[in-house]
Amino acid sequence: MITEQGLDRVTVARTAEAAGVSVGHVQHYFSTKDEMLLFTHERVVQKILDRVSALEERSRIQQLPIRGVAVEGLAQWLPVDAHRRSAHRVTLAFVGRTVDNPRLAQAHAETGRLIRSMLARAVHNGNECGEVPVDSDPALAALQLHGLVEGLALQLGPEPDDTAARTALELVSTRVQAVFPGQCRQYE
Repeated sequence: MITEQGLDRVTVARTAEAAGVSVGHVQHYFSTKDEMLLFTHERVVQKILDRVSALEERSRIQQLPIRGVAVEGLAQWLPVDAHRRSAHRVTLAFVGRTVDNPRLAQAHAETGRLIRSMLARAVHNGNECGEVPVDSDPALAALQLHGLVEGLALQLGPEPDDTAARTALELVSTRVQAVFPGQCRQYE
């Protein structure tokens, strides 16, 4: 509902109507709009993380460089196709509400920490296999990559044109290449 009509149009009553259930049934699970938004955001984030995990698994099986997984994984957060634009609209609505709701702000912060942790692990692993220089700081590289993608997602907005989307993907690829300039010794 958020993706089609925006957060302002979402109510417990409209959600119940769209789901074909009673208002009381929805209120049993969600007493406020923010609780529905938190649930929706968590589901969106989990679906993205599931896609990233599938990329990681595919890379292990196909022995792909970490650099490629990082590019594809980061691209999952950019609104460059219909599916990711829908997720981005939920994210934008969620982030907007974090200003007024500490519980949502905490969930947003936890998501950011998780993303940066995953990126730092990728940089660390890249360092161990030779894709990343030994003097690289995994936490700093993770923060830079995460900040780049969050900034690009905001700049692209909910309906980016094809040129802007391609440019954003190229920027991510270029920056990841700078972090992961080497070749993995593991697959030689």
